[in-house]
Amino acid sequence: MTAGQRAQPDVVVVGAGLAGLATAVALSSAGVAVTLLERKPYVGGRAYSYHHPALAEEIDSQHVLLGCCTNLIDLCRQAGAERYIRWYDEITFLEPAIGDHGVRSSVIGPAGLPAPSHSTLSFLRASMLGLRDKAVVARGLLEFLRGYPASDEEPFSVWLQRTGQTERAIRHFWEPVVVGALNDSFERCSTRYAGQVFHESFLATAAGGRLGIPTQPLSTFYASLASLFQEQGGDLHLRARVERIEPVAEGWRLSTADGTDVYAPKVVLAGPFEQAARLLAEVESATPELQAVREALTHFVHAPITTVHLWFDREVTELDHAALLDTRIQWMFNKTRIRRVPEAVSKGGQYLELTVSGSFAELKRSRDEILTDAMAELQRFFPQVRAAKVVKSGVLKEARATFSVLPGLDAHRPSANAPGGGLYLAGDWTWTGWPSTMEGAVRSGRLAAEAVLRDADEPKSLLTPDLPRTGLMRLLAGTGRR
Repeated sequence: MTAGQRAQPDVVVVGAGLAGLATAVALSSAGVAVTLLERKPYVGGRAYSYHHPALAEEIDSQHVLLGCCTNLIDLCRQAGAERYIRWYDEITFLEPAIGDHGVRSSVIGPAGLPAPSHSTLSFLRASMLGLRDKAVVARGLLEFLRGYPASDEEPFSVWLQRTGQTERAIRHFWEPVVVGALNDSFERCSTRYAGQVFHESFLATAAGGRLGIPTQPLSTFYASLASLFQEQGGDLHLRARVERIEPVAEGWRLSTADGTDVYAPKVVLAGPFEQAARLLAEVESATPELQAVREALTHFVHAPITTVHLWFDREVTELDHAALLDTRIQWMFNKTRIRRVPEAVSKGGQYLELTVSGSFAELKRSRDEILTDAMAELQRFFPQVRAAKVVKSGVLKEARATFSVLPGLDAHRPSANAPGGGLYLAGDWTWTGWPSTMEGAVRSGRLAAEAVLRDADEPKSLLTPDLPRTGLMRLLAGTGRR
């Protein structure tokens, strides 16, 4: 953007993460003139990738989606990005080699039975749990059969104790799924959202639990959404940091870092909650509605993710991905196999990414400490690592990867039109009914677009319906909440 003043759009969307992209695509497809401002040189927000100069590689913090992420999948389908999602019906859980026994594998996936029993056979065969562990897990899942709690007041740690979950069931079943999905400890996650994860992905339908992994670096993957927005007539500006917003007679004035002023009757703040808080704090003569949003934002906190990137001189595993048990590392992603990189395969090398969710401890540790521990842990699961040479390595710390779904936080999650006065909110942290996920971000963008259109007397439903319940689940409550 050059210094000066641009032509006035109908709506300015601030932030080209998934929430902003979803908002912009929905509004531009409805014929609204939209300007999208992004402070970074790429789109995707926290679901991004970047070129690491020292590694000469484009790296990201691996994000995955599930079959129950209907709005994200629909948006990817609209943009033509769906063909770059690799789908998996099974999840492999690995127990590390200890003493006399080697690495043990348990594969959980559907086996042709109707929901909610579609994964029962593989669950019963899973060696990672004993008979008592399986019994208490089954009893726990029965609580989520009809749905998950409507209230988010109870910590998941209390639920685990209340339902008598064994120590092994917690370590080998609840922990890899909940910590991986909600990115925080059991004490800092509400039972509502833990229950939603299991209801939607384990019980409601077999399709809901399918694991989707983008085969492209994330910024490349989500660039197609930006292209769709521009094809629909949208105006996208990268490296356009908004420093200040203020109400004016004709709506809102947005001042960017390069000295440009952008005017619009309506503005959607679609960045992370801390960015929205920064911009809203500068608005003078705030209305009671805007002040209420300011206060609500003080209740949000971040949760970090750390990823370890390792390039080996040879293949160390044939698995595309796996959940790693009894270790700080929740997941291993074999980027070489997921992306089907022919050059790396022909040379015999392999690129693995390891993810540590809720990585508060790693934020205080050095790169070398994290790498040393990761290599030691990896050898317990993949003995071939001992003979392999690490060609290059990297550590990516995302201190603000997600927001924590703290018990009681729902009372403070604002709706899309909470500020009023032509100002709207989008972001996974707004009220979507979902935790901090890419699906929640897309839903928030579509809800914000609905609010804008509704205030323009052009009401339109934009959310993609949830997956229809299958099997016996069709006889149970359809909303998922109770």
